[in-house]
Order: sequence, then structure tokens, then C-alpha cells
Amino acid sequence: MGQRKLFSAKRLVPAKRFRMVIEKILTIGAVAIFTCSTAAADVHVPRLFSDGMILQQQTSNVVWGFASAGERVTVNASWGAEASTVADERGDWRVMLKTPVYGTGFSLVVSGRNTIRLQNVAIGEVWLCAGQSNMGWKLGSTFGGEEEAASAMAPDFRIFVSQREHWHEPLKESRDRLAKWSACNPKSAATTSAVSYYFGRTLQRALNIPVGIIVQAYAGTPIEGWMPKEIQVDDPRMTVAIEDIEKRSRRYSVDAALVTFQKELSVYNNRVAAGETKKNHFRVLQPPSITKPGTLGHQYPSHIFNAMIHPVRPYGLKGVIWYQGERNSKNVPQALNYRKQLARLIGYYRSSWHELSEGNVAKDFHFYFTQLPSWHAAQQIPVEGPESPWVVNREMMRLVTSDVVNTGMVVAIDTGDQIALHPQNKKPIGVRHACLALKETYGRDIVGSGPRLQKQRIEGSRIVLQFDSIGSGLVPANPSELNSFAIAGQDMQWHWADVTIEGNTVVVSSPLLSQPVAVRYAWAMNPSQRNLLYNKEGFPASPFRTDSWPLFDPDIDEAMEVDKPNKPNGYEAVDWKRPEMKLPLRSNANLKHHPARGITDLRR
Repeated sequence: MGQRKLFSAKRLVPAKRFRMVIEKILTIGAVAIFTCSTAAADVHVPRLFSDGMILQQQTSNVVWGFASAGERVTVNASWGAEASTVADERGDWRVMLKTPVYGTGFSLVVSGRNTIRLQNVAIGEVWLCAGQSNMGWKLGSTFGGEEEAASAMAPDFRIFVSQREHWHEPLKESRDRLAKWSACNPKSAATTSAVSYYFGRTLQRALNIPVGIIVQAYAGTPIEGWMPKEIQVDDPRMTVAIEDIEKRSRRYSVDAALVTFQKELSVYNNRVAAGETKKNHFRVLQPPSITKPGTLGHQYPSHIFNAMIHPVRPYGLKGVIWYQGERNSKNVPQALNYRKQLARLIGYYRSSWHELSEGNVAKDFHFYFTQLPSWHAAQQIPVEGPESPWVVNREMMRLVTSDVVNTGMVVAIDTGDQIALHPQNKKPIGVRHACLALKETYGRDIVGSGPRLQKQRIEGSRIVLQFDSIGSGLVPANPSELNSFAIAGQDMQWHWADVTIEGNTVVVSSPLLSQPVAVRYAWAMNPSQRNLLYNKEGFPASPFRTDSWPLFDPDIDEAMEVDKPNKPNGYEAVDWKRPEMKLPLRSNANLKHHPARGITDLRR
């Protein structure tokens, strides 16, 4: 075949040579980003290592950066730790730096041909907060968020937020030149993720030591994008998705898209270098992105991981909270696949972080995820079918907590909105994540979650359900009868159930069934308006089923997808009533900055 030609501003050039030019341009652009205003030979570090940063306590943290090949780099910490290395042939370097017990007021000095001084460094607990748009939803745009932000002064709570990016190859460093660590204050709180804020702030208050959150969120992204494509090759659904994206991308030029991207990136870099921070009155400047062709876009497998996770790995972590799943719940088959995908993502994050940190990030670190909230019209029938894929995704998440060790799930069916995909009641979710971490990660003697189904026992015409995590006891959300359970016999026909709470069990029956075999609870897109099951500490039970019957007919329901509700004129979202959570989160003020005490003191 003849060699394809592409148009250049000066002349027509062969495609191969054109790509070489683009690669060179991109390389130069990348170096420019890395070095900012310094010379190419200067030592520099990613923006994760900046004034106000926080490092995970009592471990060895990876500190990394870039320099000239063969350049010796030394990192000195004010607490007495020191590490030195030589940059490899690519100019990459990394050291392992030991950290003491928690505290503040530390500093780091990175030395090579030049010197970088990092001030106001904290040592404490660090968590990654990742997911799609509901993870990224800002505190200032939530119920009570503006009031919360106005009083949010917490210098020991540190926040790092990156603008959303994707890329078709792993990035060594984020292109977001405005990302930085910020102490929690009214401005930084209002613009950070509400779920992450409430998680980190509640955790910091309870532990009474420095806590840091690294927020990496990208709207509308599937879980396939958050892990390398190579570890998903055995997933046939991913293969079909890739084929579809590639088919729709044929009309677009990859080379042209990269040229446009590089021009926009140069504009962005120049604006930041000139001191600009805002795109307009409402939005901050952020790096450009490619939407077409889709093979370079944000829906393609691995592209979010390459730009949002790869550049922050293996920064020292205690654990991860995750809020994603909407994009993988358009239909029931897709939602059913989430159980396998989420377990795969957790396993890869753990193994790769552990390996790259030379074993200093635990190989089974805690990973907590948010079950999807309520959405769509309120439940009217005992059990919804394939038109309601979100309830299937919730069940898959519930099962992952049994499949994978050191995982936990925050139930959110009493939050949400009938119309809005981005509900404003984010506080319960963030606080529940903190309670789960305090219970499971830090060993606090508190109730960290709602009732969890253990097993069912059939006794004639009734089914007895046994739960754990009951706290002080099982209760309905309000004094009326529990009306959120459905019961069925062998005919698989579901009926609303009569329900009573007997001690630590829930007893379910129906006058229509003499031989029941299965129960489902809150099995709907939006069960929030029914009387739900809680423990007395105010944590809700997860939706569940005790049957294993097929959830869809592949010959009929494969293409059935959930519709986005129409927003009525004048619609205004309001928060929903829910039992108040009882939070015995007393801080241990006597532990703060105590040089003789370590992380074990937090486990009480």
C-alpha cells in the first residue's frame, strides 16, 4: 500500500514521520511540564510533594521525582531521616523515606544540582478517594455544604485534588499544574469533594491527628477506565466495548487530535505560567482533554488509570474509599459484571501499590466503597425487574464484601434523588465511610455500619432473617410497620411481606404463602420512601436477596437500559428524612503529637 499522507502547515509529510514529530513535541511538552520554570537538568518532584503535604506515619514512604540521568539526589527530613539515590538513564529517581509517629511542622529538602525545600509537612494518615462524578461532587453544592465550609478551619486536615485527566499511555506526572496540598479552610473545603471532605474531616476529628485525602475523581467514567486494560483481557464485555469504540473512532484522525491537544496544552501551560488560575468566573483552569476519537477518550479502558492513578502511585496510603458504579449500571448484564470488575480493581490496586512501595503499603489495605444511592420514582411494587439495574449493582457490591477481605460498603439507599443523578445529600455517605474506617481500620469500639444479612431460616410459613452489625438493636426508620420486604414461594411470584422484629432477627411472612422460600429487601431503584431497616445507631441495612434466581432473560432484557428521568418545571431537590446517626467519636486529645505512642494507640 502507498504511504498515507497528512496535511502539515508547511508541507505534506509521511504519516510515520508525522508521528515521530508529534512524539517529539509531546516529549518536549512533558519535559516542560515537569520542569516548569526550571532548567531541564534540575531536580524536580511531582506536585504531590509540595508545601503542606502529608506523609503516612510510621512506615517508609516512596519519594520520587526527576533529574538528569546519573544525577545524585538526596532527600533530608527534619525528623532525621535521610535517603539518597542516583537518577536512572531516563532521569527517574526514587527513595524510601522513613516517617515517625504523627505530627506537624516538619520539612523536607530535596537536593541535587538544585535544592527544593518543602515546608509545613505533616505526618499522619493518608487515604485515596477515587471514583466518578458523585465522588467529585463539591461540598459547596450539597445540602448544608456552604454552612459547613464556612466554619471549616482544620489545619491538620490536608486535601489534595487533581483536575480530571485521561491519557492513552501511563503518565509519570499529572499535567495539572495547579494541583497542590491545602490545609482545610472555608475555600478549600467548599471546592473539594463532599464525600471525601466529610470522610476526612470526621476521621481527623475522631483520631485527633493529621489526616490527608488525595481526591481523584472523573465524571461519567466506567470502572474499566480505572485499571489497566491488560488485566481485563479475559472480560468479554470489555472486548465488545473496545470494538464498539474503535468502530466509532474510524472517522477521526488520531494524529490530528494529538496536534490539537498539544496546542491547547501549550496555551494552558502559558496561562498558568502567567499566574492565571481561572478559566472563567466559575471554573478553574484545567489541562485540555481529547474526546474524539474515542480511542483516545475517557471511556476507553485504562485511560483514567493512566492519568489519575498511575501518577499518584505508590504514594504512601492507609486505604481507599471508592464511589463509582453508575456508569456500569445502565442495564442488568452490565451491573452483574460489576462484582468481578470491582474485585479485580481492588486486587490490582493492592498488589501494585504493595509491590511498588517495596512492601510498605499493606498488600491487603482496607478498601471501602459506596453502594449506589436511590434514584428514579419511588418503589411501588414488591420487587422491580430488569428495568432497575442499580439494585443489581448494589447486590454485586454487597457480595464483594464477602468475596474480598478487608473491604466494606457504605449503604446509601436513604440518600439520593428521584430526578437528579447527582444528589445533594452527601454528608451521610462521607460520615459513614469514616465510621467504617474507624471501626474496621482503626479498631474503634463503635458501630460502623448498618445491619448485615447473615442467613435465612425457613420455619413453616415464615422466614427468619438473622443479621450482624445490629448495634443496640434493630429498628424501623419510623414507628410504622416495616413495608420494604418482599417474599416469594417456588413460583417466584413476589408479594409484599408482613414483617416483625424479634430481638436480633427479622421475621417475614405473608397470608398468601404457606411455603415461602425467598426474601428480597428494598429491591428497587428507589426504595427510600418505604420504611427501611436500621440499627438503633442510625445506619441502614443494605438491600439484599436470599434467592439465586435469574435476574434477567437474555433473549428479552439484554438491551433494556435505565432511562434518565425528565426534570419537571420548577423542580427543587429536598433532602430526605432519615434516622439520625449516633456517632460516639470522641477524640483522644492526649495522644496528639506524643513521641512515645504509635498507631496502635488509635485502635481503642
